[in-house]
This record gives sequence, structure tokens and C-alpha cells, in this order.
Amino acid sequence: MTNEEAKKIIKNEGLQRFNWYNAHPLKENEVGIRIGNNNHREVYVTDERASVVQGSITVFDDESDALDNFIKRLRTEKILFQ
Repeated sequence: MTNEEAKKIIKNEGLQRFNWYNAHPLKENEVGIRIGNNNHREVYVTDERASVVQGSITVFDDESDALDNFIKRLRTEKILFQ
């Protein structure tokens, strides 16, 4: 998956509660994607206190895999908060 494909899915499915590459300070109950050490991609979730949940960070060498996981988590988050 590419950045453009991920953004299209987010828009078309009305996915919310996300932080796209540190676009804003952490907020509560959101899914985030960011660039970590050694240019790896990290996908994570935050809790009700806007802190990254311990054990929620998954590190990817491949951006496409990270975006797949990010979208999967966003879809799950949407279901949980409906």
C-alpha cells in the first residue's frame, strides 16, 4: 500500500482518530504511524490519557506493511467507537 492509497481509504471510509506521521501532538484513543529509529515505520495506539499504550508499538521495515497495519487498526478503532 502507498501513502496515497492509505489516504484514499481513510477518506472513503470516513476513518478518524489517527495521527499521520506526527501531524499533531498525541491525542486520546487514536492510532498513529510515525518514522522511528533507522527509518523504520512504527504503528501504535494511544489510551484515554493520550499516552502510547505499552506493547502497542509494532515496528516495520517496509512502509507498505506499516500502512496495511495502520489501516487495519483504524478500521478496528472505528468499529469500537461507533
